[in-house]
Amino acid sequence: MSGSWFPVPLTALVGLTVAMLAAGCTAVPSSSFDPDSPSPAASDIPVVVTASAVTATPLATASPQVTQAPAMTPAPTVAGIDAPPEALLAAEGGDPVMGQLGTYIWMNGGSDAPWLRGAPINVGAGEPLSVTFLPGIDVASWRTRYVPAASDGETGGASLGEGAGPPAFLAPAIGSWTVAVTVTFLQDAGDANYYWRLDVQ
Repeated sequence: MSGSWFPVPLTALVGLTVAMLAAGCTAVPSSSFDPDSPSPAASDIPVVVTASAVTATPLATASPQVTQAPAMTPAPTVAGIDAPPEALLAAEGGDPVMGQLGTYIWMNGGSDAPWLRGAPINVGAGEPLSVTFLPGIDVASWRTRYVPAASDGETGGASLGEGAGPPAFLAPAIGSWTVAVTVTFLQDAGDANYYWRLDVQ
């Protein structure tokens, strides 16, 4: 039957095409592997990182802020209310000088103080001196004593006078002296010691 043409079924042609495609996608034969070719570097090998391999780093926790309460500042004393009044010594026609407050008892309180050298003031020998108070408070009695300015206490001191009402006395002889004036106030308000250093010329 040579020279005769036989029609090929369509299903046979499709099978043949599939077989040819499969043959073209086969792996490279082992004979084509070159053992002398260099191995790929580690950095060229892709690394797959899964979500489970990532460890989250916790955020730093800020330390709690500790706020300290402000230091308490004692309230200032008010002369004539919670402390004795201020005492001002002056010569006639001169500027008054506020004395240093020493030991005192006032109302329901008080304070102890050491011997004080006194606030400096220049006066003349025998010059009349007077003490006034701020605020003005009535005085029951007063007394004075003086010692050399370098003394550490009133031991051996001499009196410059005493009396009732506002203190008034004469300056001592030429020299440098510490004068202490002790005042007792009316209405049992208390008593206080005031100090000046008199530079008498």
